[in-house]
Amino acid sequence: MSDRYEIFLTCPKGLEGLLIEEAVGLGLEQAREHTSAVRGMADMETAYRLCLWSRLANRVLLVLKRFPMKDAEDLYHGVLDVDWQDHMLADGTLAVEFSGHGSGIDNTHFGALKVKDAIVDKLRTPTGERPSVDKLNPDLRIHLRLDRGEAILSLDLSGHSLHQRGYRLQQGAAPLKENLAAAILIRSGWPRIAAEGGALADPMCGVGTFLVEAAMIAADIAPNLKREQWGFTAWLGHVPALWRKLHDEALARAQAGLAKPPLWIRGYEADPRLIQPGRNNVERAGLSEWIKIYQGEVGTFEPRPDQNQKGLVICNPPYGERLGDEASLLYLYQNLGERLRQACLNWEAAVFTGAPDLGKRMGIRSHKQYSFWNGALPCKLLLIKVLPDQFVTGERRTAEQRQVEREQAQAAADEAPVRQYNKNGNPIKPAPAPAPVVEQARLSEGGQMFANRLQKNLKQLGKWAKREGIECYRVYDADMPEYSLAIDLYQDWVHVQEYAAPKSVDPEKAQARLFDALAAIPQALNVDKSRVVIKRRERQSGTKQYERQSAQGQFTEVREGGIKLLVNLTDYLDTGLFLDHRPMRMRIQQEAAGKRFLNLFCYTATASVHAAKGGARSTTSVDLSKTYLDWARRNFSLNGFSDKNRLEQGDVMAWLDSCRDEFDLIFIDPPTFSNSKRMEGVFDVQRDQVQLLDLAMARLAPGGVLYFSNNFRKFQLDENLVERYQIEEITAKTIDPDFARNGKIHRAWKVTAR
Repeated sequence: MSDRYEIFLTCPKGLEGLLIEEAVGLGLEQAREHTSAVRGMADMETAYRLCLWSRLANRVLLVLKRFPMKDAEDLYHGVLDVDWQDHMLADGTLAVEFSGHGSGIDNTHFGALKVKDAIVDKLRTPTGERPSVDKLNPDLRIHLRLDRGEAILSLDLSGHSLHQRGYRLQQGAAPLKENLAAAILIRSGWPRIAAEGGALADPMCGVGTFLVEAAMIAADIAPNLKREQWGFTAWLGHVPALWRKLHDEALARAQAGLAKPPLWIRGYEADPRLIQPGRNNVERAGLSEWIKIYQGEVGTFEPRPDQNQKGLVICNPPYGERLGDEASLLYLYQNLGERLRQACLNWEAAVFTGAPDLGKRMGIRSHKQYSFWNGALPCKLLLIKVLPDQFVTGERRTAEQRQVEREQAQAAADEAPVRQYNKNGNPIKPAPAPAPVVEQARLSEGGQMFANRLQKNLKQLGKWAKREGIECYRVYDADMPEYSLAIDLYQDWVHVQEYAAPKSVDPEKAQARLFDALAAIPQALNVDKSRVVIKRRERQSGTKQYERQSAQGQFTEVREGGIKLLVNLTDYLDTGLFLDHRPMRMRIQQEAAGKRFLNLFCYTATASVHAAKGGARSTTSVDLSKTYLDWARRNFSLNGFSDKNRLEQGDVMAWLDSCRDEFDLIFIDPPTFSNSKRMEGVFDVQRDQVQLLDLAMARLAPGGVLYFSNNFRKFQLDENLVERYQIEEITAKTIDPDFARNGKIHRAWKVTAR
């Protein structure tokens, strides 16, 4: 092997420019930018240095081989040709990650399998010894990237992603990854400010990620100094003496940095539950002398009364709030602007936000803006110099200037209403905004008939919804057979699902009726056309109803039973909230106090959020989909719930089989069929109900209750279950007036031990 290697550094989208500067500074040569990656040449010493010192990279990949491939056979032989005995022992463990598609490989799992087979076949000994797969802590982590007919085979030197520094065992609801936090600090000028002896304050510090990353930069601590397991630890090409030399140098630099007088680094957090986890993270990072965390609201935030001190104020407004109604953050931004003006004169400020328009509400201008991505969420970093000439301060304001400010504040409030709270701290519902004026179009006879029915339904159901405090409900469900639609109101949005017409109906007539209905909906419901979302629902099998329809990523915050939930009206056939299960969710909220709650096939875990609101001792939610568990995490964070709520990714049957915990309250709402590639076999609710309920009942604590429901119209409860358990059908009690016209929307049972 040559002593120079091609190196790929991967990173979050948007960090490439910063990463290339950092990597070149650490010795990478011939560096070039790619999407979410930087590529260059390096010797082994530089490769190790990148692992130890990169604050921005996710992974350091050492390229073993590039080769052209037309098909799976080329892939297999290209990997087989590598001298794997130079890299690992025959009885070692490996994990393979595969990215890209083409050249006859459309499935990354299949691609990874081919790579694994080639390595195993190469190393298999005459006595049958061969490497095994260990996805968690393998001796070797192999990565193959397929790029336009070329395979790039690499060894992952990092092991676990480099953003995992090891200090953050406890985290809040929606934390920034450590390398993104470091990138934001670097973009904000913190290395310069720290070198000048400046201070740093975070008024919304969460569990302290900005604070720890800032102190590590200031004290010259290598971000991965404390990591013990690396991707190269068991690699046969590893040079321990060279690694020890670099590690000892980094250790000496950290000791020298920590011996300096500590900078003033302070965090403030309103949520009392995050204070101790934040302090624990600081202690694990060995930075308790440098960082202090206090409980405090943004409105009372004051970095330091000593006016001579200058530095950086940095913050990331709460992630869950950002996904919802931007107007709800207005008050927070106004307070932040006020505190910067009053307490941080001559400081620099950096606000990282997913709602950049609200940055304008601070009453203070940003001089620079940078685009970043926080996962899939586009964000902006607003950089601000808090100078006296940017605004009028203190006593120098004249009565006229104060009047202008009041008018500006009123205009801002009119545009995005501020949340008000009563003396108990509960939000006061604002008076409804005047109904929009909807442009009237002439309707056909059928369209007018449809509009009349919609208005009649709205009048009846609207009174019920208002009385019950319900914001999302079904206003029409194929009441007129020729207009085969389901129409749901989500506050001021309308979600329309068109049921596919049977083959006996003339497609042209069906299309004409749909257009009639679409013309009538905005008029009948008095909404703007831009707020009507339409989808087609065909007879589904498997998990088709969960498949992505588009990728707009727009979430709307809605309320139900005193909690906030996120719905996505555009991207999937279902919105993240099954409206027909509203009574069941309310029942769970009412019964959850002090109980251990289990939610199987949890989807976006709305029932679990209700249980948490009802005072559940703990909640555990299980689903196969990472997408929906991420959504569930956002639902929890939106309501301020985080620490007691477990989200488990897995096949429900396998998870139940291995689970040994007990639960007092269980909710199961399985799909009719499920055939994900991540589970064994196919789940069929009719066929598998006995096994499912037996496994779940084995986890039910004495005196506990299990609620089981599903929406398979032909479902028949197995007689064996009735003999084994106390079962009561409660379907009628779980259907609200908006679904009364469709009694078959679901069936539900209450199950207890005999």
